[in-house]
Amino acid sequence: MERLRRLSFGPPVTHVYNPLEYAWGPHREYLERFGRGRKRVLFLGMNPGPFGMVQTGVPFGEVAAARDWMGIRAAVLQPKLQHGKRPIQGFACPRSEVSGRRLWGFFAAQFGSPWNFFKDHLVMNYCPLAFLEESGKNRTPDKLAPEEREALHAACDEHLLGVVKAVQPEWVVGVGGFARDRATLVCGEHVATRIATILHPSPASPAANRDWAGSVLKQLHAAGVWHGPEEGR
Repeated sequence: MERLRRLSFGPPVTHVYNPLEYAWGPHREYLERFGRGRKRVLFLGMNPGPFGMVQTGVPFGEVAAARDWMGIRAAVLQPKLQHGKRPIQGFACPRSEVSGRRLWGFFAAQFGSPWNFFKDHLVMNYCPLAFLEESGKNRTPDKLAPEEREALHAACDEHLLGVVKAVQPEWVVGVGGFARDRATLVCGEHVATRIATILHPSPASPAANRDWAGSVLKQLHAAGVWHGPEEGR
């Protein structure tokens, strides 16, 4: 966390949100409730979305999924510097994070209760920071300036390695190509684990808007991460 605090980002980034600080309460509740022990599969996202983890502190933290399915309701504080077009409203945020709604809705459909899912699975993000431009547009880490990206990767690689060593997954599944590539680099150098990828659920991807859940289920089966319809039962 201290390494992240020392980082600086220039234009077009005007605001940086770190939900592990102002939304640490619900993030800690997520980890204490669901993150204990070894996990067979670690799903890895890129970084927080403006209406997901930025609001709730939960990876892909679509409000309804975090609050109603997982039962997380810890208070979210206010960061010191907020973007006028992207206020932090916590669990009162009226907007839904489409990526989170798709991801957690898929897991809920497959496993029923969160306890069934989290028994062998965990979802985390590679980078805990969200980057906003002056317009309010979300800027993903892969679009940062090269020197900024290099410093960010050094801190996030270290964090990812710590997570992998803690939960000892058999599989790390990148939610999208960026997360897969970072996992391949970090895990390939340090730990014996297998890497797979699934289609990112972002509505910005045309492929994700055509039966995303069906496509991802096929990907998980084809890779050998899941082995059949009984996987989540």
